[in-house]
Order: sequence, then structure tokens, then C-alpha cells
Amino acid sequence: MKFDETSAGLGLRGLQIAPAQAFGAVRLVPLLREHVREDLRLGTRPYGDDGPDAVGVRGLADRPDVAYFSYIPHAYVLRWSSDGTAVAAQGASLSSKKQGLRDVGGVRVLHRMVRAEGPGALRFLPLHLSFEGFLSLHFGGPDVAWSEYSREALSRGLSPRRESAVLGAYVKGLEDAVRMFEIHERQVGALVFVADALAAMVCFPHPDDYRALHRALVRDFFGELVYQYAILYDDVPAHRVAVREAEVADLADLRAAVRRAGADWAAFTGDMAARVLREPLRWQTLHQAGPFRLRRFMSALHPDEDNHIGEAIVRDDGGELEYCKTFRLSAAQVRRAYLLEKLAQHDWDLARTAEALAVTREALLVRLRNAGFGYLLKGHVLKNLPP
Repeated sequence: MKFDETSAGLGLRGLQIAPAQAFGAVRLVPLLREHVREDLRLGTRPYGDDGPDAVGVRGLADRPDVAYFSYIPHAYVLRWSSDGTAVAAQGASLSSKKQGLRDVGGVRVLHRMVRAEGPGALRFLPLHLSFEGFLSLHFGGPDVAWSEYSREALSRGLSPRRESAVLGAYVKGLEDAVRMFEIHERQVGALVFVADALAAMVCFPHPDDYRALHRALVRDFFGELVYQYAILYDDVPAHRVAVREAEVADLADLRAAVRRAGADWAAFTGDMAARVLREPLRWQTLHQAGPFRLRRFMSALHPDEDNHIGEAIVRDDGGELEYCKTFRLSAAQVRRAYLLEKLAQHDWDLARTAEALAVTREALLVRLRNAGFGYLLKGHVLKNLPP
């Protein structure tokens, strides 16, 4: 799997930022769509409520023998028209064999993360698209039979590769915030901040889609850091914008003051979310759905900065953002991915990788072991390393 294109951040093309609402450590920033269209809609298909809580997906990362297993509460069903005519958001029956579902040993098995379901319809697994891409990053392991690597690493790569996340229902204050906060008329998404760290960006094509899925935010998953921040911080400081009475003489002045206040809100929020909204991301296109592209992305892996993965649907005529979900990686997850990237960039040669990282070979081995990759190395290579 390769993120084969580097381009601009997500941006907010076609969207407007509304004033935030805060509850405890959670700050939700509504995203409003400037021009609501009817040619792209998003519905859900539940999995966890009436069947097994785990779902397996076979045939990943261009390897038919690889499977992905996770708790997946629902899939999204995307429906679109190529000529701009209106479509409706619809679900589908879980028992339909046409959808590629079958039960195996108590775990529901899907075939593919993204699956076409007839003309103008597509089923995909939200957030798992991006997480599967992250897990399969350099999944094949060493491509040169260096003597330091174990037989399993050379034959099976990084299998199994695991990462963990926290269900939104366990992020302190999130469920109450989602339940209490006002939904705006043209709202299609939200920027979710916990202790003023960007936890997630969520965006849907249509306001009705967002209203139907607003409370489903607590069934998404979040990073370990987000969970910890929600516990450690009781509240967030209020960001207030003032309209100076001395500057307002008539309605025109008042309108101008309100516009300045809105611009101040947008700038404040954009600064907090700059890593995803403005800085270049690495992209991979997964599916072309009429005039829309389903893509996943990952920020450049800098261990000292916040990093995000996610997926988006972008309209071809101008790049308007129609759908988006992001996940903030923990520091440990970033370290693991960063080490894998550096190894891959240097053909998995330990000496060359250590030199590129400006550390000793022994220090690199310690970092690999502490990151959970000790199983890639032979026992005698790890034997005499410091604790």
C-alpha cells in the first residue's frame, strides 16, 4: 500500500466555520455547508446492533491472504448521481447475500473495505479505510534477506500488525456534548477538540445526513491521547469575540463587526487545526464514484508533532470537501510508523537507518524492541541490548 501523492491539506472548501460550543474539555466547532446540493447522500448500514461485534475484511493491501479484524458498528452507503439530480440516503439489509456478507465462526466477514453496490451506490467502512491503510504501511516487512531479521519477518512481514483505539463513548464528556449541543440549519460536520487538541474532523455531504449521524460520533473511535486529555482536563478556556460599541453607529457597522467576529472565529479554529487543514498530506485514491473521489490520507510522520490519518470524498469540479473523517494518532503509533518508514527508505538496512536517524545501531535496535517490533529480529540480535 502506498500513499502515492502529496498535496495540500484538507482545507474547508465549500464549508463555513460557526462559533464553537464547549462542554467540559470538549469543544465542538460546527461546519456549515455554503451551498447544499442533493446529488450525493450518505446512509448507514448497522453491524454491531443485531449481530457480532467484530467484522473481518479479507483481501487487503493487494494481498488476498491478509485479513483485517475490528469492532465496526456500521458501514456507510454512498449514493450519488453524475448529472446533479437529487438522490436519497438509504440503508440496506444485513442479510442480503448480494452485499458480500456471511457469518463465519461468530465474526461477520465482509469482502473489501470499499464495494460497489450497483449503479450509483458504494458501501465502505468509515475510519477503517484509513486505519487499514496505516496498518498496511510497509506491511510486507524486509525486502532484503538481511541476517538480523527473523525467519518469520522475512516470510510473513509485519503480520500480525495491531493498533488500538478508544470508542467515543468512553471519551469523557463527548457523549454529553453531542447530546446537548445545538445543530445549525446548514450544519454538515464538526471539528472536535478535546483540551483544545484536534481529536477529529467529521463532515458529511448533506445537513440531513449529519443530523441522522450526529449522535453516531460517540461510536467512532479516537486515539489514546484524546482519551487521556478528556480525563486530565476539566474544561477549556472560552474564546470570546467582542463587538466594540464605539465602532457601531448603524446596521452596516454592526454587520461589518459580525463579519469580523466570524473571521476571528475561523482564524482561531484554523490555527488549532492547521496540521490537517493547511499542511500537505499524503493521499491515496481508492475509488472514483462518478464525479467524486474517495481518498484516504496521512499527515507527514513527525514524531514531535500531532499526526492524523483519515479519509475524504472530494468533488472533482473544484475539490469541494463532501465527506471526511480523521483520526489522531498517538505518539506511540507515530513512533512505530516513523521507524517503519525510515527502515523502508533504507532498504531495511539497520546500519544505514541508524545513521539516517543519527543514532547508534544498538540504539535503533532498542527503539525497535520498545516499539513492539522485536519479533522482526533474531533472538541473538536482541540478547545483549540494555533494558
